[in-house]
Amino acid sequence: MDFDFKLPGLGRPESSRPKRVAEAVKNELTILLLQQVADPRLAAVRISKVVVTPDLKQAKIYFTVPANQESGPALQGMRSAKGFFRSHLAKTVNLRYTPDLLFYYDSLNEEAARIDNLFRQIEEERKHEQS
Repeated sequence: MDFDFKLPGLGRPESSRPKRVAEAVKNELTILLLQQVADPRLAAVRISKVVVTPDLKQAKIYFTVPANQESGPALQGMRSAKGFFRSHLAKTVNLRYTPDLLFYYDSLNEEAARIDNLFRQIEEERKHEQS
């Protein structure tokens, strides 16, 4: 039988530092994308969320693109600019180690739009059935 020792009041409280570092990384990458990146694949990319591991060694960067663009070229562009992003973060964010950047396409907006569309279709079908 295994015991879970994560009872309230035991152990260390969760640190807020990874959240603060994630916010700093998100701000810096947003500024970079808006002002300094020349790659046309990254012209419309927006950072939606950054999650930093508790040891601050990795940062997962979630990004979105407009609905009329594909995410594949943007993901390739983000990966090719990884060194540029890390070197800028090393200069601007005061950390002992610059986190390794992992890029993920955030499909949350697309999924929400798809679900919203399904609800509209159900509502339309119910209106047709009632009349």
